[in-house]
Amino acid sequence: MTLEAILAYLHLLAILTMVVFIASEAALCRVEWLNAKVVERLARVDMVYGIAAVAVLVTGIVRTVWGVKGTAWYWTNPLLHVKVTLFVIVGILSIFPTLTFLRWRRQLRATGALPAEAEVKKTRKLVMAQAHLIALIPLFAVFLARGFGK
Repeated sequence: MTLEAILAYLHLLAILTMVVFIASEAALCRVEWLNAKVVERLARVDMVYGIAAVAVLVTGIVRTVWGVKGTAWYWTNPLLHVKVTLFVIVGILSIFPTLTFLRWRRQLRATGALPAEAEVKKTRKLVMAQAHLIALIPLFAVFLARGFGK
């Protein structure tokens, strides 16, 4: 039981970290707030967000393998597949902002130029899409944890 509690805690900690850092990206990625320091910070915040996302995935997999319910219970439930699919979609959506933040930082360091307004708005829309999809995942998680979908 202790292992189950520790695994659940680590998974929850990773999820909360991911949520905090995607919210930070959403807050920082605004035309009216963008300056050189924010461009640098966005790249760092996105790196922590990516690390947290990997931690969510790893701790989730570890919970299914070493947790009390086991892989047979988790992986035969369609709600887990919905959660994983949403997580993969969020991961795919995150590629463009990550590459964009790195490019903005490179451009800033090379020329001192900030990104164009249209590009900031486009990137913010993708960050917001990620944030909204992430918010749906716990809905499926609570039903999964209570045995729905079996």
